[in-house]
Amino acid sequence: MMQTNTPGSEQSRELFAYFGLAVYYSQALEQQLANLLLLIKLSQGKVPLGEDVTEHYQRKLSNSLGQLVQEIKHYFPFTEEETLQLKEVWKQRNYIVHDYFKERIQETFSPEGRAAMIHELSTFRDQAQALEQKLQRHAHELYEKLELDERHSKDVNLHNEA
Repeated sequence: MMQTNTPGSEQSRELFAYFGLAVYYSQALEQQLANLLLLIKLSQGKVPLGEDVTEHYQRKLSNSLGQLVQEIKHYFPFTEEETLQLKEVWKQRNYIVHDYFKERIQETFSPEGRAAMIHELSTFRDQAQALEQKLQRHAHELYEKLELDERHSKDVNLHNEA
């Protein structure tokens, strides 16, 4: 039987797995931004503990990465490097989710093209994961500072990654 380079072929599955990981880590980053925003607002008394926390948190989770990046800049003192990283990951995430295969479809039909795409997606995954981990550390520090009890951490899912 002849091997094809169609999207469902074995040769393309690895590429799609890396695409999935890139999207996964961009979602993990969104989760951490929502966590950090909620913790900041709790620390400033802008969101009272209780049912309002869960409602506020659910609203934050429905925001796009761009909305979260824009909002967090007003509340958290990121370093210049972190701000640049956030903007770059946001820009790359939008490209990957909205335009990646539209612009790169021809490359999926050759081993060299797929290898280049996998490298690019892998690099993005690493950047998004590193930034997500930084944000997770910031959120954890704030969580510890607030001394939230177990009930509240479960209400807003603060210990879970995406």
